[in-house]
Amino acid sequence: MLVSVIMPAYNAEKYIRQAIDSVRAQTYCDWELIVVDDASKDNTNAIVSEYCREDSRVKLLRNPKNQGVSHTRKNGVEAAAGEWIAFLDSDDAWQPEKLEKQLALQKEYNAKLIFTGSAFMDSEGCPLEWVLHAPEKIEYRQLLKQNLISNSSVLIEKKAYQECAVLADDMHEDFACWLRFLRKGNIAYGVDEPLLIYRLSAQSKSGNKLKAAKMNWKTYRAVGLNFVFAAYYMGWYMVKSILKYKNLLKA
Repeated sequence: MLVSVIMPAYNAEKYIRQAIDSVRAQTYCDWELIVVDDASKDNTNAIVSEYCREDSRVKLLRNPKNQGVSHTRKNGVEAAAGEWIAFLDSDDAWQPEKLEKQLALQKEYNAKLIFTGSAFMDSEGCPLEWVLHAPEKIEYRQLLKQNLISNSSVLIEKKAYQECAVLADDMHEDFACWLRFLRKGNIAYGVDEPLLIYRLSAQSKSGNKLKAAKMNWKTYRAVGLNFVFAAYYMGWYMVKSILKYKNLLKA
């Protein structure tokens, strides 16, 4: 079963080798990696081109102009040949067993969305001593309280993703997608192992806490929550976020 790994990249020369190497190191080998270069101005395009020459499973697309991450992911998904999609941001990395363990869980539950726990590294790649655990399963109301589904950890059926995908860079479009998916009565299943290594960066969407909170509010409103319910779940979001970052500060 072919898995299409989608990697949007913009000025990613500093980290993208680690991300690509972690895909090539997967114990599950039936994959293609589609890197979509969002009109980078650095050496991203040249670096990925090297990998394309070394490994035919690595493919490069290039946006003619900068389109933002959600449209860039969409371009990658549209080019994907696999029935299953995995996402990996260009500054994150996977453990070698990531896809293999997710596919095993998919077969066990006939799942359409599988995610994993997360380990963390700082901007320079140094590991942090804390793990975000993945619950066995998540349903809609649980996810509203805290987004435990890290985008770079997801394996999802392509058809299911395309039915729920959101194109917007002013909110957490991945969170909105998972909420739309679960609101249909679906369940997301978790592998409780830190198979994703998430890089913490002040430049990321979630790096600025105030900006992240505003984007979270927009996400709740975009998926149809009225003001009262959006405010209620924002309270949960704030508490959970504080606890999470307290743990990261201790790590």
